[in-house]
Amino acid sequence: MKQLISLTLNLLLISSIFLFSTGCTESDSIVEPTGTSDIEQLQKLVSEDEVIQSYEPNYNEDEAMDIVDLGLSKAIFPLRVGQKMSLVERNVTFDIQNDTAYGHVVSTFEGILFIAASYDAFVPGDSNIVDTLIQKSFTTTVTRNIVFVKVNNSLFPERNWRIYKMSLPNGGTETDNIEITKLTIILPDGNEIVVDDPNEYYLTRDPGLRNQLPIISRGENVTIRVELNSTYEDDDFVTLTYGGLRSDRYHRSKRRFEIVSSEPDGAYYKKVYENRWEANRFPGIKHAIINATPRQVIFDDETIVETNSWGIPYIVK
Repeated sequence: MKQLISLTLNLLLISSIFLFSTGCTESDSIVEPTGTSDIEQLQKLVSEDEVIQSYEPNYNEDEAMDIVDLGLSKAIFPLRVGQKMSLVERNVTFDIQNDTAYGHVVSTFEGILFIAASYDAFVPGDSNIVDTLIQKSFTTTVTRNIVFVKVNNSLFPERNWRIYKMSLPNGGTETDNIEITKLTIILPDGNEIVVDDPNEYYLTRDPGLRNQLPIISRGENVTIRVELNSTYEDDDFVTLTYGGLRSDRYHRSKRRFEIVSSEPDGAYYKKVYENRWEANRFPGIKHAIINATPRQVIFDDETIVETNSWGIPYIVK
């Protein structure tokens, strides 16, 4: 098994495929516990909600991306690596209880991890020693919960429901070897968002309620701390992808987290990673996606892909 040495390389990848694009192959499976009219309205809300749809433009990196500021050169040679994620199935189930409906969304993605690499050592900056482009196929499942409330709109009966709150997304491959266990987000005003179960942490857009969708001004800094369990002693490849809009994915950025601590407990290495990022100058609803991947997935040509991903939506104003 050969070990890979990474380097900076521009990759031309396949054009992106999003949930809302015509190129996406999507199969929606809906469990209908009550009348189809309610179910159709709830499904429409899921498919059109801008917060929900902002996930894919950041989860699907579409191309090998530069790692800015906290660059890879601090831990390894400069590297560009990217994942192309295509939504292939979405299963939505609804449980309607009087004027409240509970939705559970399971999205299946087929991915390709692209790695530009050399089998020989090289001087950083040398761009003429590319030996291979590794492509690793993998499948992930992303889950999210949504709570709807009935509004009984007499003027527009086709709009009798609205989204009240939604959980954070949680996804990844079927693995127990690496798992995010806690996420702490320190906002510019000093307030913290602490998450230990994404599918049980809900955000709302209703004024006056707790756990509002975070609003960040352009140019403000946010600190993210990630705690995870890993069976591997080596530092993991933990990154943040953010900044892409549903209608404009080209302003995405990607950063690598720096490790703060690693302590073995007999079964896992309990690790803490931290990163700081700045909201870009393009306003709108976006998602920040944290991807945690074992180091050998990136540096070994035969290691299969293992990954765990959490996300959080936010608004840039």
